[in-house]
Amino acid sequence: MLRIKGSALQKAIAQAERDYPYETCGLLLGKVEGNLRTVFGVYETPNANPDRKHDRYEIAPEDYLKAEKKAKEFGLEIVGVYHSHPDHPDRPSQFDEERAFEGFSYLILSVSKGKVVSYRSWELVDQKFREEEILIFG
Repeated sequence: MLRIKGSALQKAIAQAERDYPYETCGLLLGKVEGNLRTVFGVYETPNANPDRKHDRYEIAPEDYLKAEKKAKEFGLEIVGVYHSHPDHPDRPSQFDEERAFEGFSYLILSVSKGKVVSYRSWELVDQKFREEEILIFG
């Protein structure tokens, strides 16, 4: 289950709308307690995919390390990834599934004509994505 602070979700939504028609991305910073991942903030990263920003995202290793350092400053850790799907549903693609790690939440925001119309979170279990419940707090 993903529990996310409302202000963190709003920051990811604003970024997805700003970066449309390209995929946007970033990291979810929080804490893990059992099967619950609680997100207190997001760390915006540029889409490092040089050729297919309209339908692929990539987080550069140096941006991941910066996010990890920022999370540690606040006593947090990276608990997942978020990215947008411009003019596509908020379901993971096969590409998303192939690059995912177990133990992370994957928040996908569907953006249509520059506005986020829906979002869902997914987790990888036995090499397959399954949808997870999202709880918004604060």
